[in-house]
Amino acid sequence: MTRDTTRRALGKLTLSGAIFAGTVGAALAAGLPLGISTVDTGNLPPTGDEWLTENPYRAEAAGEAVWLEALAVGESGYIQNCARCHGLEAISGGLAPDLRFLEAEEYGDEWYVERFRSGYTQNGTTKMPAFGELLGQDAAWAIRTYIETRPDEQAMEEVSDELKALRDEIEGYASDSAGADPDALKTRMSEIANGIETLSGAPVADSIAYRAAYMIDGTPEGYRLAADTLTIGLSAAN
Repeated sequence: MTRDTTRRALGKLTLSGAIFAGTVGAALAAGLPLGISTVDTGNLPPTGDEWLTENPYRAEAAGEAVWLEALAVGESGYIQNCARCHGLEAISGGLAPDLRFLEAEEYGDEWYVERFRSGYTQNGTTKMPAFGELLGQDAAWAIRTYIETRPDEQAMEEVSDELKALRDEIEGYASDSAGADPDALKTRMSEIANGIETLSGAPVADSIAYRAAYMIDGTPEGYRLAADTLTIGLSAAN
């Protein structure tokens, strides 16, 4: 996977945090029930008609390029269809289960896909709609990929001050890179990213540090993308 391809995929992730506006109109135009929006599954390889019991889009199974695409698709789909109950960044406020703790293995996958397909009804009241036929399997597993890679917010909070300082430094290099050491910046950003774990047990946390590390390449555009990624992520955390 080339650096440009990786940066484009990570750029989709950064931008998709602003998608929420307008989703009701899109859902109505598509003939979907109010509150459910179609998910553009982009270039994801199709999963077929028979529902799987294990996430096919994990990096170890599908490769990093597919995994990154699934993250971008999943973030968009989650924000549009799941965040209103399960919370932004999958941090639940108590209205619905906190999905970040759902194990990133077959047992957790089976529970997830059953609930996604069939929904949940309690005492005659629909607590969660059945998304299976409305959104399809590709969208389901992309959303699952996004959920299981959420970073531990406590770990993020512990490094937020350093990330803010790095963001300010990187932002300056976007207009004047004199004195910049991109290799040292990438190394430190990667070290921070490697210290941030998921709550699901997934091997990689899709943190803003992880994204920013990929974007730093010594060019003004790379610095700008990394700074924007950190700014958006730090703002969302607050």
